[in-house]
Amino acid sequence: MWSGRFREPLDPAFESWQRSFPFDVRLLPQEVAASKAHARAIAAAGILTDTELSKMLDGLDRVIPLSVEEVTKLTPAESAQASLEANLAGIVALNPQAEDIHHFVELQLTKLIGDLALKLHTGRSRNEQIATDMRLFVRDAIDQTLDGLLAWREALVEQARSASDSVMPSYTHLQRAEPVLIAHWLLAYVAMLERDFTRLVDCRNRLNLCPLGSGAIAGATLALDRTIAAEALGFDGPTPNSMDATSDRDFALEFTQALSTLGLHISRFAEELTLYSTAEFGFLDLPERFSTGSSAMPQKKNPDLTELIRGKAGRLQGAALTLATIVKGLPLAYNKDLQEGQEPVFDAADTVLGILALLPGFTRALRFRTEAMKAAAEKGYLNAMAAATYLTYKGVPFRKAHEKIGQAVRLGLETGRELNQLTLEELRGFGEEFGADFFDAISLKATLDCHDVIGGTATHRVRDAVADASRRIASDTASLASKKSAKLGLESAALV
Repeated sequence: MWSGRFREPLDPAFESWQRSFPFDVRLLPQEVAASKAHARAIAAAGILTDTELSKMLDGLDRVIPLSVEEVTKLTPAESAQASLEANLAGIVALNPQAEDIHHFVELQLTKLIGDLALKLHTGRSRNEQIATDMRLFVRDAIDQTLDGLLAWREALVEQARSASDSVMPSYTHLQRAEPVLIAHWLLAYVAMLERDFTRLVDCRNRLNLCPLGSGAIAGATLALDRTIAAEALGFDGPTPNSMDATSDRDFALEFTQALSTLGLHISRFAEELTLYSTAEFGFLDLPERFSTGSSAMPQKKNPDLTELIRGKAGRLQGAALTLATIVKGLPLAYNKDLQEGQEPVFDAADTVLGILALLPGFTRALRFRTEAMKAAAEKGYLNAMAAATYLTYKGVPFRKAHEKIGQAVRLGLETGRELNQLTLEELRGFGEEFGADFFDAISLKATLDCHDVIGGTATHRVRDAVADASRRIASDTASLASKKSAKLGLESAALV
């Protein structure tokens, strides 16, 4: 590609080592789409005639099927149905001369339409090409991740609805704290996923500008109408600064960082399920189809899925850190270091999509041992906060109420009884404010319903929260469907 400048051929070992085609081959659909958009822009600038543009677009449409056909040896009709992803390694093996995805498309296009293909690089640089391809890849990956998040949110809400008014203990410092509804616990993860969802939507909105026309660093040397390529690719407009556009990887950083946060939430969920499924807790049965046994101990059922996704959260953290480390300290504009930033993005996207392909079905298959969870919620003085609140309503300052209930708990611990098993006479030894209505005030139902605030675990509040979560899922689903419809319309128009 730069043979005019160099007298000496590349060292063969270096040439092989520095190739990015073995991993950026997966950008083939994005590269073809961006190349078609650029072809339209240079045609509008007078570089291609209408006939040449038509031939160029037709050739680009045939680049992907041709690649598959070369690998699979299928007929053209069969190759059109073949999975590109399944053949990427074969495409790389059959094209050792291709340095990167841009070079590969140019070579393939030249086979199809001859020297006309060499006009395609007029007015553009590989710097803007990879910046565009990566934005298109991340945008597609975000859309797929959003679909997966919606499916998992829906599964969690379904479980919350099924759990109804079933109770479990909640924990702080891994010590029993207060009783909550199982649905309330599940909705805590729904809340996390809603934040993950909006982070990805925000990332998508920010990245949706088109670098094409930025040239190598200073802008295209042709008077290109940059809005042509931007509109053809579904971007909101062109990037405003050519130096930033060719070196910017903020969108990839945001994406991997958002996925690392999502991974943390997934890992916390996995950790709790792993704990709750142990004999020591006994709160739930993990589905057998997502578990394995021990090669040595016949009785074992190991929580493989939860342990694996807990481990993969570390992989997501690593991808985000790797990319941040690569970008840190790079001078403007493009540097070859950025080539190393592609694989962490690919790996993070693949890792999350693999997890989200399993989590909805796994979540729906969970079976809670509601009686065991309720029994645990009725032991360990989880109604102590409700008891202190009872005294507060009797006019006792909360600090004093806290002290009196603490004394009652101490008596219970010393005599092996819960608060509701102490006698009224014993309780009045800590204060005359205790009345016969105290025991109703610290019942399990009353303890739940005293948290009657928005976001609390009062029964009717949780029912409302489940309904609200369902409505937000429906709204987000409709929004994504609208974007997909617009995208399909854009793709159909691009074929004309």
